[in-house]
Amino acid sequence: MSETRNVVIIGSGCSGHTAALYTARANLKPLVIEGHEPGGQLSMTTLVENFPGFPEGIMGPQLVENMRKQAERFGAEYRMAHLTSADLSQRPFLLHIGHHVVHAQTLIIASGASARWLGLPHEQQLIGHGVSSCATCDGFFFSGKEIVVIGGGDSAMEEALFLTRFATKVTVIHRRDAFRASKIMLERAQKHEKIQFLLDTVVDDVYDVHKHEVTGLKLRNLKTGKVWDFPTSALFLGIGHEPNAKMFEGQLDTDSDGYLKT
Repeated sequence: MSETRNVVIIGSGCSGHTAALYTARANLKPLVIEGHEPGGQLSMTTLVENFPGFPEGIMGPQLVENMRKQAERFGAEYRMAHLTSADLSQRPFLLHIGHHVVHAQTLIIASGASARWLGLPHEQQLIGHGVSSCATCDGFFFSGKEIVVIGGGDSAMEEALFLTRFATKVTVIHRRDAFRASKIMLERAQKHEKIQFLLDTVVDDVYDVHKHEVTGLKLRNLKTGKVWDFPTSALFLGIGHEPNAKMFEGQLDTDSDGYLKT
């Protein structure tokens, strides 16, 4: 199946919804390809306090839904699919989206980024069984348990704070002795009675793939070299993101981190 569209937007996060709204209002009838993570990073965020117009804050998934409804009101079409390959050497651009081919007169890339993983020996096998990058998605399943969060930025602090709703204790593990998190987020985490910190420490492995669930971590202190086992029921990652731009490699310029140059 093949079709031609005036505007195709790759990604359905904040940028994708904004592009959809403006092009829809221009009567260009944009097609939005939602991708693997509909709503983008906002859909996995809890309370958003730094978006103008919401003095009391707004939940990330609700903000995303509001954006989508606004774009759809003016004629934007959303499709639950993902881009598998793209040929940008010709106009219109040739896009393979699932089992369909779409010719796009204009292509707007708003594919954003996806959660970065640690690359542990058994990490991928335990995703969905105690290893997660989304506290709002999976936190509930660990009510009454002890949980570990990895990272030192705002994402890690937000994950840790959210998880205190369910966990009896949250341990934040960070490879350095200083944090990248904003002062306000760090102070909130440090003052919370359920949150403790392990600094200068990394995770070398996660247990127990044979039980199909997380039972603990193998930790290593970077200063002393000490290695020990740390019991936990879940491992949540808050260590940043990787750009979703591999399908454009060799066709568009990227920076040293793989993000598209604009």
